[in-house]
Amino acid sequence: MVKVTDQLIVEKKDGVGRITFDNQAKRNALTYEMWQGLPVVLDDFASDSAVRVIVLSGAGGKAFSAGADISQFEKQRSSEDTIAVYDEAVAKATNALVGARKPLIARIDGFCIGGGLGVAMCCDLRIAAADSRFGIPAAKLGLGYKLNGLKYLIDVVGPSAAMEILFTARQFDAEEAFAMGLVNRVLPPEEVGAFVNNYARTIAENAPLTVLAAKTVVREAVKDPDARDLALCQKVVDDCFASDDYKEGRKAFMEKRKPEFKGK
Repeated sequence: MVKVTDQLIVEKKDGVGRITFDNQAKRNALTYEMWQGLPVVLDDFASDSAVRVIVLSGAGGKAFSAGADISQFEKQRSSEDTIAVYDEAVAKATNALVGARKPLIARIDGFCIGGGLGVAMCCDLRIAAADSRFGIPAAKLGLGYKLNGLKYLIDVVGPSAAMEILFTARQFDAEEAFAMGLVNRVLPPEEVGAFVNNYARTIAENAPLTVLAAKTVVREAVKDPDARDLALCQKVVDDCFASDDYKEGRKAFMEKRKPEFKGK
């Protein structure tokens, strides 16, 4: 099992790869070491065919992540050079999340703020506890987000809701987050864990190439028309029809049994 920092708990079980942020003393605030570690773990998951879906969560049940660990900023984001190094680590982590070919689920308990919300927005699905809180407090800190840092938020909630989140810098409750499309589902806190586990297993049991095709086509569809990779969209669909899994799916349907997909 790959290990990059004690603040990232990494697990693999039943087709699910799990990354748990563990910096509970600071509401799972994301440290430089955590940003560095995310691409390493995601690369390991990508190369493991047994991992079919990835779940990100926060330890302790009180926070997914309350954002970047600001206590590190004085040392690691106080000059032009150190800001560049820190931002590069964040960019690599973000690119690894967005570029993941396997489905990503964010299980959100408690606070999901700033950089923590940024990580959640890079995931494909967001399942939240009813007592969750969401926000981007940049306007209270005097910092700005680049286009790449806001694109995924805008893609999910649209420009008007994104501006409300950014202009007010306030915290939104789970009901408000659901209404603006920020999260897929809101559940009682005691039910979130079991629901996410069942959802992850459901996805893991489905045909991996079909899931990949769906993720690929949806991601391309939200791009500007002239930026879409139509050849890639066609390829992932063709791969499904040419796969052994397609044969297995048809056979299992005819035999009235559960299919056993291999991802090839």
